[in-house]
Amino acid sequence: MAARSGAAPRAAPRVWLFDLDNTLHDASAAVFGVLSPAMTDYIARELALTHAEADALRRRYWQRYGATLLGLIRHHAVKPAHFLHDTHQLPGLEERLRKHAHDAAALRRLRGRKYILTNAPRAYALRVLGALGLRDLFDGVLSIEDMRVFGQWRPKPDTRMLRRVCVRLGVAPRHCALVEDTLEHQKGARRIGMRTVWMQRWLHRAGAPCSARPPYVDRRVRRLSALCR
Repeated sequence: MAARSGAAPRAAPRVWLFDLDNTLHDASAAVFGVLSPAMTDYIARELALTHAEADALRRRYWQRYGATLLGLIRHHAVKPAHFLHDTHQLPGLEERLRKHAHDAAALRRLRGRKYILTNAPRAYALRVLGALGLRDLFDGVLSIEDMRVFGQWRPKPDTRMLRRVCVRLGVAPRHCALVEDTLEHQKGARRIGMRTVWMQRWLHRAGAPCSARPPYVDRRVRRLSALCR
């Protein structure tokens, strides 16, 4: 990663943490159009709400907690395993995913250990990575099932969870880089001293602004190959 202007150059990260959806693949096109309705249907059925009420609740919990599941656990005692299994079945997912050969090549060239860090469930993450042909290029997958601290669910951008990840991987935060499309998650990473890379490749589909670089972001990239420079 290139150093900021006027700053001394830093060694390349020893550990790369990659988000999955809208970072390694176009989830807005392939997944979210199916996943969001599946979550809304689940909430409507399990909490006996109208479709409109369930959709509003899903959005509110995602905005407040960073994961709809967390709000359902805290306020409705929903069982996580049941929610994750039911909402992530996603029939036909593999046919909607698109592989990019240059992504695999870039990951092979990238020095350092590489892990997936996603608020999605493990089974879904492994399924997506397998369909993209990237599964063997990562040293491990850290999913939402791994994001519990002292018995409490702490998905991204929770700094306690991020610190626990560093301890688990045996690396100081300053030697980690988070590659992520969600700026709020970048803020959490920067708070504990991680380096941050904002992936903007598919943000236009998600309707997010992708021009100015916030001060807590080290670099903006549109391709994984840029990480190798």
